[in-house]
Amino acid sequence: MTAEAKPASPPLTERQEARRRRILHASAQLAGRGGFEAVQMREVAEEAGVALGTLYRYFPSKIHLLVATMQDQLQHMHTTLHKRPPAGQDPAQRVADTLMRAFRALQREPHLADAMVRALTFADRSVSPEVDTVSRITTAIILDAMGLEHPTPEQLSAVRVIEHTWHSALITWLSGRASIAQVKIDIDTVCRLIDVTKPDAAKTEPAKPSDAP
Repeated sequence: MTAEAKPASPPLTERQEARRRRILHASAQLAGRGGFEAVQMREVAEEAGVALGTLYRYFPSKIHLLVATMQDQLQHMHTTLHKRPPAGQDPAQRVADTLMRAFRALQREPHLADAMVRALTFADRSVSPEVDTVSRITTAIILDAMGLEHPTPEQLSAVRVIEHTWHSALITWLSGRASIAQVKIDIDTVCRLIDVTKPDAAKTEPAKPSDAP
């Protein structure tokens, strides 16, 4: 059976979901203390109070586990942003503020942020579903900040570019090649694409001069 034809997994029971939550919590705790290298599957199993074989049934590898940890962290951010949405009338500014809030949340846990970003970078095709979920949550966070339920293809393209820039900004900051101030400038700049892709943007552009004499 191909990966495309693989049937969807049944929903987790309450007990299984609680076990999964313990595993993700243990992963985040270990990564927060020592980064990527500190997340070893045996230590995660011990921290979560589950058998090593059970851990591997939930997450086939350390990369799967850390990408799922990033899903969990982003979902928590999304919930928080629903409770305290960004202020402002301008969609571009709301998105920039939202992404900087998310960035600062990761900034408070630099070892955890580094571990999750490294896992995303190392992820191969076997982790595609988990990586796609990270992207979907990030897209939902941006669209919520924009106040859009039905974005145009151009707006979705702009959102993808914003996501790529945010991810790149995380990498350059974590590697010490960019300051927080530079990250903010880059995020503010790329969010201007939102104004360019407004459905009525073409109407507000100045008319091009005629070629006629």
